[in-house]
Amino acid sequence: MATKAKTKASCDAERKSSHSQTSSKRSQTESVGINAFDLVEQDHRQIEEWLDEFDEMKEGDKRKGELAEKICVALKVHSQIEEEIFYPQARDATKDDDLIDEAIVEHGTVKNLIGEIEKMKVDDELYDAKVRVLGEMVKRHIREEEEEIFSKLQSTKMEIDAVGKELAERKEALMEKMHA
Repeated sequence: MATKAKTKASCDAERKSSHSQTSSKRSQTESVGINAFDLVEQDHRQIEEWLDEFDEMKEGDKRKGELAEKICVALKVHSQIEEEIFYPQARDATKDDDLIDEAIVEHGTVKNLIGEIEKMKVDDELYDAKVRVLGEMVKRHIREEEEEIFSKLQSTKMEIDAVGKELAERKEALMEKMHA
């Protein structure tokens, strides 16, 4: 258990350091309004927070199912807006097909695991393990996305404000659809 806490603390510190570096780089070129980096990062921080909360829950906690469902919905919406809007724009801007292809494949793996989790009950064998593995995969993907894709996009002419607005509108529509 101590190792898990040390690992979590280390990951949290890395994430905060990476986030502040990205934010300071971005603030030099950022204009007024929503932007793609901020929207994607907000989603990332929320999902990470919920994943950490799940990790801290005790066995048998009745709230696990609700939280796992919230995580799965957020990941599905986030993945969809990235695949429909952010990744195509990033691909055009960076001309790095390999980087974007890898991110899309990672999304596919995450979606498969989400599908398995959604078919399970909270007290099923391996439920917690699957949610935790999902969390590990998602956190690694987030770190790679923010460090690699965001840093490559810093030196491009991608319209981060326009892409951010498009992402926000699509996210809102998808969230309404998911909750309907």
